Amino acid sequence: MAQLNITLNQEEILQLMAADREGAFKELMQNCLNQFMLAESAEQLKAQPYERTSERTDSRNGSYTRELKTRIGSMELVVPRHRNIPFKTLIFDNYATSEAALITTMAEMVVNGVSTRKVSRVMEDLCGKSFSKSTVSEACKELDVKVDEFKNRPLTDEYPFVSVDATYFKVRENHRIISKALFIAYAFNTRGIREIIGFDAYPAESKENWECFMRSLKKRGLRGVNMFISDSHEGIKYAFSKVYPLVPWQRCQRHFLKNIVDNVPQKYRLGISSELVSMFNSETIEEARQRRDEIIQDYKDIAESAMNCLDEGFEDAMTVMLLPLNMRRELRTSNHIERLNKELKRRSKVIGIFPNQDSLIRLIGAVLFERNDQIKVMPHKAFHKPALDQVKKIAFKLEQRAKEQQAFMVA
Repeated sequence: MAQLNITLNQEEILQLMAADREGAFKELMQNCLNQFMLAESAEQLKAQPYERTSERTDSRNGSYTRELKTRIGSMELVVPRHRNIPFKTLIFDNYATSEAALITTMAEMVVNGVSTRKVSRVMEDLCGKSFSKSTVSEACKELDVKVDEFKNRPLTDEYPFVSVDATYFKVRENHRIISKALFIAYAFNTRGIREIIGFDAYPAESKENWECFMRSLKKRGLRGVNMFISDSHEGIKYAFSKVYPLVPWQRCQRHFLKNIVDNVPQKYRLGISSELVSMFNSETIEEARQRRDEIIQDYKDIAESAMNCLDEGFEDAMTVMLLPLNMRRELRTSNHIERLNKELKRRSKVIGIFPNQDSLIRLIGAVLFERNDQIKVMPHKAFHKPALDQVKKIAFKLEQRAKEQQAFMVA
């Protein structure tokens, strides 16, 4: 990667700040990015300007300007040209996929006559021009190929721990606006690296749709699963039992806590929340069961339905207790997939209503593709090899837990 040392002139900076404080940051950033591309050019050519070396791979061929939209405004960058081999820069490539998805989706809305003034303004700000239908079509085709490859790629690794969830988006279909459920699967592989292993849009969170989604993951190669993590949606539980009957389910403790607390009188909620967290933090299942019994005894007269919820859902919410202690915190909730859902909502907010399901898959798929590249470089220490070896040793206990959950569902 190109290394760059930038020298800033104090007097010039002070003059910029005095004249136009907001514009100063943009100008400084613009100069830095231009210098970065010059460094990239020299690295790719293996020669500085006017330098003659035996390692030189190509020659310079002038430059051209290209606009870059950022949060601090629009910048006109000077992009180097090479004579034979095209110049490549990370400055534009890093944002190409997700920004192209956003632009083509908004442009498609305009072409199909479902845009609003707000969407038009945003598209103009991002692109600086309007798009013809043929231009949009070609851009969509190129992006669709990349998203489809990511969405349907074979799952060649093993994924011991998998979380699934759904979030909803507004989509225009048959001249009506409806909600589409986007199913997402998020997993840890055997090296402790998280991956987004699957996503797709469905009309609703039915048992049949969740089973279809899980079977699609299995068909693509999902294997080596030791535990599923999710909320207690009946469709999800049904799909797990049908497609992976010997894999136990961990009920998300955050959702479980909320289910309990929502049925407790307001003045007691803070206290019981604290006690439930203490129960979840128990080091052994025996200790956790004792804390559960004490909570039920203390609150059964003032929150009977909440205590019934605690009693009935306790074992499913404590499946994680079978795992090594240092792995439990990471796997006892589906918080990581909830954070991902919030990011998807934030990125799609500018669209509002998608013109069709293809646009939904295109934009969300591009964002997930980008996010997947980011999280794959962040291994988690809790999932080191000795801990995973411990999990293999208790495989029979995990399988037994799955059978118990299956029997309870049948009953």
